[in-house]
Amino acid sequence: MTVDAPSRPAQAERQARVAVAVLFFTNGALFANLLPRYPQIKADLDMSNAVYGLAVAAFPAGAIAAGLAAGAAIRRLGSARAAVLGTLLTGAGILAAGLADSVALFAGALFLAGAMDSVTDVAQNAHGLRVQRRYGRSIINSFHAIWSIGAVAGGSMAAAAIALGLSRGQHLTISAVVFAIAACVALRFCLTGPESEPAAVPDDDSRAERRSEGPAATGRRTVYVLAALVLIATAGTLVEDAGSSWATLYLSGSLHASVTLAAFGYISLVGAQFVGRIIGDRLVDRFGQRAVARAGGLITAVGMGVALAVPTVPGTILGFAAAGFGVATLVPAAMHEADELPGLKPGSGLAIVSWLMRLGFLASPPIVGLITDATSLRAGLLVVPLAGLLAFLLAGVLKPRHR
Repeated sequence: MTVDAPSRPAQAERQARVAVAVLFFTNGALFANLLPRYPQIKADLDMSNAVYGLAVAAFPAGAIAAGLAAGAAIRRLGSARAAVLGTLLTGAGILAAGLADSVALFAGALFLAGAMDSVTDVAQNAHGLRVQRRYGRSIINSFHAIWSIGAVAGGSMAAAAIALGLSRGQHLTISAVVFAIAACVALRFCLTGPESEPAAVPDDDSRAERRSEGPAATGRRTVYVLAALVLIATAGTLVEDAGSSWATLYLSGSLHASVTLAAFGYISLVGAQFVGRIIGDRLVDRFGQRAVARAGGLITAVGMGVALAVPTVPGTILGFAAAGFGVATLVPAAMHEADELPGLKPGSGLAIVSWLMRLGFLASPPIVGLITDATSLRAGLLVVPLAGLLAFLLAGVLKPRHR
């Protein structure tokens, strides 16, 4: 950690932690409220599969287009205000997408929602890391676990709205208003003051290293570390995408599992990832980011590697669970490290890693698809153990155990 904090956080820090948790929950729930409405929107707008695919791609396209602006928004507004403003505009974009009466309006609204979601994502992580520095111990993984809870809650909320016969307008208006109120209330309890926290006094090894490096060497090292962090974060998102996009297809198609059983590939990955994030902060505090990431990368590589080498339905489900657990802390770790890189403006390192990570996430499905078309889906899923191996090899840029 970068500051020494008392063992018991003050009330302001505890309130800020709850406030950031609310922002993460809200962010997970907002978009999840729209996803179950996609089939109805596709039918109402009479979209072909190709047009539908291009339209929904507007959300990640908006995120990529606006991702680098998040750092500037944080510096201008502060991380808490930027996160809340992004939340309000994301909710508005999702509501507009639900009410759109043309494909162009639907795609445009998703583009806006994706752009604002990317700002919210970076800003809420930046504020969560501010709170973490005040705590003096790792708490960032718990925020990402709460995001997952929010996504489940949002999807459940949408399912209930559909079951009750609420129109898209009624349902998404309720969602936007409820989560806007939650975000605005949370803002009252977020931290105030400048984004940058006082840095800790470096240890003897760090001081000696900095004396031996000139500004040019320090700049090159920052670029190298930033590139490694992007690859670590991308490894984590690539495994997530493999679970969401390909797990069910692999289990039901290649391994001939029933539709119900095939769904457990993704369920096991997400469930194990949630468990990994819940206990991740304790592991990081005890062993350090570096050791946890290395162990996670190894668990991912070995677990999914064995599952692909000896393909069975139970083994594959366990393999996806191992992968989800292994990558649970990778994205939070990369964001934490990027936020503390020397020589960068507040929010810049976090914004760059988040932006490039999204580019990697967008590219991963076509890559797996091309490998699958050329060989088999089993070969395409080799990207999962390879991602674990990549994280294992690059984890050296993360912080060791705090002494």
